[in-house]
Formats: sequence, structure tokens, C-alpha cells
Amino acid sequence: MDVAADERVRAARAYLLGVAEPPAPALTRLVTEQGAVAAAERVHRGDVPREVAELTRARAHRTVSPAELDRARQAGMRLIVPEDEEWPAWPLLSLEVAAGRGVAGMLSPLALWACGQSPLERTVRQSVTIVGARAATGYGEHTAAEWAYTLAAQGVTIVSGAAYGVDAAAHRGALASTGGTVAVLGCGVDAGYPAGHEAMLRRIAERGLVLSEYPPGTRPARHRFLVRNRLLAALSAGTVVVEADLRSGARNTASTATSLGKSVMAVPGPVTSRMSRGCHELVRSAGATLVASAAEVAEEVGGSGVDPEQRPAEQGRELDGLSRTAVRIYDALDARSGRSAEQLATEAGLPVGTARAVLCELELDGLSLRREDGWLRGRSVR
Repeated sequence: MDVAADERVRAARAYLLGVAEPPAPALTRLVTEQGAVAAAERVHRGDVPREVAELTRARAHRTVSPAELDRARQAGMRLIVPEDEEWPAWPLLSLEVAAGRGVAGMLSPLALWACGQSPLERTVRQSVTIVGARAATGYGEHTAAEWAYTLAAQGVTIVSGAAYGVDAAAHRGALASTGGTVAVLGCGVDAGYPAGHEAMLRRIAERGLVLSEYPPGTRPARHRFLVRNRLLAALSAGTVVVEADLRSGARNTASTATSLGKSVMAVPGPVTSRMSRGCHELVRSAGATLVASAAEVAEEVGGSGVDPEQRPAEQGRELDGLSRTAVRIYDALDARSGRSAEQLATEAGLPVGTARAVLCELELDGLSLRREDGWLRGRSVR
């Protein structure tokens, strides 16, 4: 795109982010069919299907101009759009795969507001999400900070939600190392929320990125943080729950990660601790992997700090960087005889939905092939 066209697309997507609360399936379909600029013009005129009109009627009168984007940039904010090279298309594909399976609310964002100059795709290329209780114990905060420090020092970006407790400990652990960290918010990137973390958020923007799909000026709200959780789960290779009660936002993020076919890990804690009940339940009933060190986290997601020679030789170099879940599906594939997703899920000991999502990811990497008789093992095209 030329510069003028680029600015029109960016302004259109900024406008579309503000006219409806995400995720908005009807609006996303309109953008997919018409393109961002045409969709924005139609929404502003009110020339849209009834479903879109109902979503956007209250805010359709708003406008976003390239000049407003310039002012946002001067204030330290920028808009990252799918047309940009730094857009994290691969991680966010998991949302589209889940949406294709009928999982509600799993749409990719129309754009992302950011504070910080780090290229988004490169920043999250090798990353782990660490989440947990706001009312964390000393044990939980120490574990989150120490593991984040170790992983970040090995080149793994730490993704979290900037909340009090485990999230803040994870961000601070990463900041104390030489690595980077990304905060994903459920409000505008300029909200400085929570108020006690304004200084930390500034440091995150200097070393990594502060992200949100909500326009600047958007106030925090509970439903927005729950919607935000899908991005926490999607942007990284796996999610670690350090501490969580039986009902918590961290468990919601873990459940979303499972729906996306991502690795889910849980840290064990004292059986007497309320803040570890959710972690133990994730291991007992939800198939989460119990992890007891940063090295085990890195091994689970195929990240830094794991010596490839320690993996079984027969897996080959083409499996480097795959999660343990993906390797289990790959090992269940046959090069000559097609197998259904259900058969592969049974052999790998995984939910069918997870198997389908992983198969699509392997297919894009040339490691699985879809045929009439089922799925076959492919050869890597990397």
C-alpha cells in the first residue's frame, strides 16, 4: 500500500475498533467481505445489515482521521493493523481456527493499539503467558517473578495482564532480566490501569509493548478483561497459571488456551492454600501439565533453554519449536495411512477440539496433510 492508502486503512480500523465492543462477529464479517475502508464508510452511513446496525448504532457517528492518529502517535500510542508486517498472524490464527470450530468469542482483533516500539510479531514469536491470582501469596509472586526472569533471560517474552499479584510479579521479573515483556489490557493503553502500576506500564512500553484492542480513553470494565483474556492465550505458545482459586480470570485464560490448542501449565502449591485450588483442579480435571520449574515451562512450549539434542532423535529437526501437545499429534500421524482427528486425539490422549486445532497448525507448517481418507504426516517446508 502507498502511504495515503495505509493511513486510510489505519484510520478505518481505528474507527471500527471504537464503534462496537469486541468481539463483534457481524462487524468482522463485514470487514472481511468489504475491506476496512469500505466497511467503515458503510457503518458511518448506516448502510449495513441490521445485525451490524444494532451493534454500531450508538457509536457510528464517531470519526477517526489520520490527523487524530498522528496526535495519538505524538502521545506515544500507535495502531497496529493486520496489513502491517508486524501483525502476529500466526499466533492469532488459533483464534480463527477455534471460531471455525464454533467456539464462541474467538475472533481475531480488528487492530491493536500499542505503547512501545518493539515489533509485535517478532516480540511474541517466542513467548509464554504467565497469569494468576491478584491476591497472590508470597509463594506465588516469588515463583512468577523468578520464572519470568529466567525465561526472559533466555529470550522468551513474558505476556501477562498487568494486574496486581502474579501478573505484576511476572512483568517485574522479566524487566529485571535482559528480556522483554508484553502487557495486554482490558482498557485503553492510556488508562494507566491499575493506577498503582503506571510506572511499571511505562517500563513495559520501553522494553516491550502495552497492547489493547480498546481505543484510547476506554475505561476498564470486568467484561473487557474477560474478552481480553483470549488475546493473552492466543499471543503465546502456552499459558502458565501460577496461582488461582477455583473461579478466576486466570482459569478463564487457561480454558481459552485449551480451546485454542495451546499448552496449558499449572504450578502446584500447598493443598491448604485457597490460591492453589484452581491450579490443582486444572491438572486433575482439565489436562493441564504440572510444571515445577522454568526449565519445564520452556520444555513444554519448545522454547529457549531446551537443548534440541535432549529430544528424541527420531522427532527430527523439523519438530524444534513445537509444543509437547503438537509433538504428540505429530507422532500419532502416519505417512501412508490417513487418520481422522478423532483417531489421532484418542491415540495422543487429547481432546478432539485440541487435536483439530493442532492439525491445522501443523498443516500450515507442512507437517500434516489433509486428504480424503484423513490426515497424513507431512514434511516440513520450513
